[in-house]
Formats: sequence, structure tokens, C-alpha cells
Amino acid sequence: MFVLGKSSLKRLEGVHPSLVRVVKRAIEITPIDFTVIEGLRTPARQRELYAAGKSKTLNSRHLRQPDGFGHAVDLGPWVRGAIPWNDWNAFDQVARAMLRAAEELGVAIRWGGDWNQNGRSDDERFLDGPHFELVRV
Repeated sequence: MFVLGKSSLKRLEGVHPSLVRVVKRAIEITPIDFTVIEGLRTPARQRELYAAGKSKTLNSRHLRQPDGFGHAVDLGPWVRGAIPWNDWNAFDQVARAMLRAAEELGVAIRWGGDWNQNGRSDDERFLDGPHFELVRV
């Protein structure tokens, strides 16, 4: 069984409590360790990622939403002390744990590695393996 480290817990500050619950449950059931890369973002950080082509929007769910929380997290599998960026299978294993945890807790989420999950439009082509977000209500 894995646990979230201090850095991961710190990066969850400001993220919607329902999504935090999902991440905390997922780390308990995952077959692969993972780290929280990023949670709540500032508008400046979002502009930086957009300019670098690492985000396709300036209206990210990572930004503070009207309820005061960020509605997205980026998670990375943690294998031998690093994130294996080119190992899609490792990201998929994290996603399976997140989706299972969300189902158990009754929280609707989407994974950026499969934007069609839970109703994202078919025209979304930017795969984002680390990204998980609450489904808009």
C-alpha cells in the first residue's frame, strides 16, 4: 500500500475536497505509486503552461473556480524515483485507480488520457495523461 508524501499533500491544498478524497482513496488502492504534480494553479502559472503548449486553454479547471477551489489535479506515476513520462501503461494504472476510487466515492471525474470518459466532446485531441478533473455539473 502506498501513501501520499508531504509534497503531494501540500499540492492538494486548494483542490476541491471531493477530488482530494478521490486522490487519497486512489493511493490506497493503486498497484503503482504516484505523486501529485500539481493542483490549484495561479492564472500566471496557467498562462505559462499555455504559452509553452503544455495546456490548450487559459480557462483551466486547475484555476480557482467559483466555489473557491481548483477542480483538477495532475498525477504522475512514481517509478524508481522518477515519473516515466513515456510509459503510457504507468499513467493508465494511475487512471484506473482514480476512476475506481471516484466510482466508490460517487464523485464524477474525467481523465485527460481519455477525454471521452464521462462526456467530453469527441473533438478533444490533446491527451493529458496526468490530468484528472471533476465533471462539470
